[in-house]
Amino acid sequence: MLYYALVFLIVGLIAGALNLAGVSAVAVQISWVLFIIGVVLVAIHVVTGRSTKVV
Repeated sequence: MLYYALVFLIVGLIAGALNLAGVSAVAVQISWVLFIIGVVLVAIHVVTGRSTKVV
């Protein structure tokens, strides 16, 4: 999830550098939403304490 947030952020920055304001705004908003979702999922994982067991 955080990987995709980084990808959309890079796309947004490149679009901003190329002066494509609409594409840049959408890509940055998507990256922000994905980042928040990723942080929430990591926090839930840490709080619940679940881990994978290696057999």
